[in-house]
Amino acid sequence: MDEELNYAVVDFRTNGVCLHDKSKVQETIYDNVKTGEEVWDPNPVKPENKKEDSSRPPLHWVVVSLGVMCILLVSVVIILSIRLNTAMSEQDSLTAQNLQLREEKVEFERRTGELTRGKDRLNWTLGVILEYDNFPVETRCPKKVCKPCLDGWVQFQSRCYHFIESPYSSYWETWTGSQDKCRRDKANLVVIESQEEQEFINNHTNYYNDEKHGYWIGLKKGLSGWMWVDGSNVTLPYWRKDGSSNKGSCALTFSHLDPLANWAGASCKMKNRWICEGKALIQEPI
Repeated sequence: MDEELNYAVVDFRTNGVCLHDKSKVQETIYDNVKTGEEVWDPNPVKPENKKEDSSRPPLHWVVVSLGVMCILLVSVVIILSIRLNTAMSEQDSLTAQNLQLREEKVEFERRTGELTRGKDRLNWTLGVILEYDNFPVETRCPKKVCKPCLDGWVQFQSRCYHFIESPYSSYWETWTGSQDKCRRDKANLVVIESQEEQEFINNHTNYYNDEKHGYWIGLKKGLSGWMWVDGSNVTLPYWRKDGSSNKGSCALTFSHLDPLANWAGASCKMKNRWICEGKALIQEPI
């Protein structure tokens, strides 16, 4: 549609004098003036000066950024979870290996201890054998089976004890005679070194004849006092409480008295039963 044009005449006056004069060339200024109603344009053009605010990113870019961040976070969590599981698996594996090594160490120490004790027992047996000029194999190892003690002897720990129990006085001996009989069997009169041994001996002796008779033990008075036959001092005395240690130079033990106070001195020439003590051929396991 063609745009309608209206023409207007504008008169300019100066100092109240109308410039419009017939004698002058009439000057007319025409201006294009639109009418009161705006002409409707079916295709209006947006003003180019209204641009979008560049300081605010579009919504879809924000969504994309958040999505990428979520993916990165999930990836990091997955990677950390994998590493944590791997570390825990390695830790469990190391723990299992440590436990196995510890068990192997305990087993090794146990077997080493057994071998050491076995070696000590073999050395003990060899030492006993070497005490003989001619080891009595048939007596100590009948049918090629060695026994810790001779027949009639009693084992206590790693020692063998022979308690002479003959009821006939003709078989009794003086202290020196008793010691000589013990030596024939590679032994000595008993040396008591502990309360357990003292009680063991008391349990294997019996009252006989009268209160003056007992069993010779390997204790004898010398120039420096009471000494055992192996040269050691008395560390655990079990003397009777009536001062009997001063009545003689050789010691007897009496079964009918207090087990921890039953030694008494007597004449070394008195004949009594006796107790021999020697090493067991096979050492008792510890």
